[in-house]
Amino acid sequence: MRLRTALLATTLMAAAPAAASATTITGPYVNVGGGYNLVQNQHAHMSGFSGGDSYTNGSSSQYRHNTGFTGFGAFGWGFGNGLRAEVEGVYNYSNIDHRGGTSVPGHTRGSDQSYGGFVNVLYDIDLKQFGIDAPVTPFVGVGAGYLWQHYNPTQTNFVNHNTSRLGGTNGGFAYQGIVGAAYDVGVPGLQLTTEYRMIGQPGSFTDGAFTSTANYANGHRGRGNVNFDHRFNHQFILGLRYAFDTAPPPPPPAPVVAAPAPLPARSYLVFFDWDKSVLTSRARQIVAEAAQASTHVQTTRIEVNGYTDNSAAHPGPRGEKYNLGLSLRRANSVKAELIRDGVPATAIDIHGYGESKPLVPTGPNTREPQNRRVEIILH
Repeated sequence: MRLRTALLATTLMAAAPAAASATTITGPYVNVGGGYNLVQNQHAHMSGFSGGDSYTNGSSSQYRHNTGFTGFGAFGWGFGNGLRAEVEGVYNYSNIDHRGGTSVPGHTRGSDQSYGGFVNVLYDIDLKQFGIDAPVTPFVGVGAGYLWQHYNPTQTNFVNHNTSRLGGTNGGFAYQGIVGAAYDVGVPGLQLTTEYRMIGQPGSFTDGAFTSTANYANGHRGRGNVNFDHRFNHQFILGLRYAFDTAPPPPPPAPVVAAPAPLPARSYLVFFDWDKSVLTSRARQIVAEAAQASTHVQTTRIEVNGYTDNSAAHPGPRGEKYNLGLSLRRANSVKAELIRDGVPATAIDIHGYGESKPLVPTGPNTREPQNRRVEIILH
C-alpha cells in the first residue's frame, strides 16, 4: 500500500503543468533533491553464533522497514542532444520497526542508513519530436556506484525476556534505475524535477560484516554474524536542477529568396541639342529601350511629351510660340522613331509643352540641356 501511494504521488507530480517551454541541457549543471525512501523487507541469516541459544546458527528472520528519507547532490554535463552524464553523492535513511520469522515474537526498534556515490548516464526525451509542445522534459537513466550500509543499534525485545541487537557497517557495489521529468519554471536554467529511483545492492554474505549480540534471560550472552540478502530501495524525489549555459540556440538561417527580376522602367527621357529636334544616336538608343519595354509590361498607351528650355532663336512672345512648336517637333521625332521600333502609331499620344514645364528651374533666356527633352511614359 505504501509503495502504491508513493507511485501515485509521483505520477500526479509528473502531470502538473509548468510555465515555459522544455529545455535541453548543454554544458554544466547541478542537481539537488530529496524525498521518501522506502526499503523492501530484508532477510537476515545468522551464522557463527555462540552463547546460550545454539538454535540461532543457520536461522533466518526478516527485518521490516518503515518511514525513511533520501537526499542527493549531483554535478553533471549535458551534451545538447538529450544525453547527460553526472556524478552524485547520496544519503539514505530508514526506520526499522519489526522483525519477523523468529521462533519467539518480539518488538523491534532501530534504523539504518547508507551513503556513497553513483555515476549516472541519463537521456532527456524531447517531446517535440513526437509533435508535443509541452513545458516538460521526461528523462530516464541508469547509474552504478558504491554504498556503505550502516545499521544503527537495532534492538529486538522478545516476550521471553531475551534481547538481541543488530549493528555494523559494510560497503559494496550498488546500482540504480531512474525515471523522471523536468519542468521549466520561468527562470532561465532553473528546472523543477520529479523522480522515481530504484536502488539495488547485492547481499552481504561476508562473515563479520554485521553483528548481532544477544542477552538471554538466564544471564548468558551470545554474539554472531548477520548477513543480508539483496537490498532494494524505492525512492520518490522532488528536486531542483540548474543549468549554467542557458544561451538560446542560434536562430535557423533565413531562407534564401531569389530577388525578383527588375521591371522595365515606365518613364524615359530623351534630350536634344539647342534649337534641334533631330535625335542623336544616344537618343535613338533610349527610344529603342522604351519600345522594347512596352512589350514586357502591360502597356495600353504611350504618352510622348516634348519640352524646351526658355531660350529661343526668336526672343519675346514670338519665342514662346516658337518653343511650343519646337517641343511638338521633338515629340513627333520620338513618335516616328517608336514606330520604326515596332510600336503601333495608334498607341502613341504626343503633346508639346514648350518652355512651360522645366525640369530644372532657371532664370530667363537660359540654355539648360535638361529642359530640352522629350519624356516617354508607358501607361
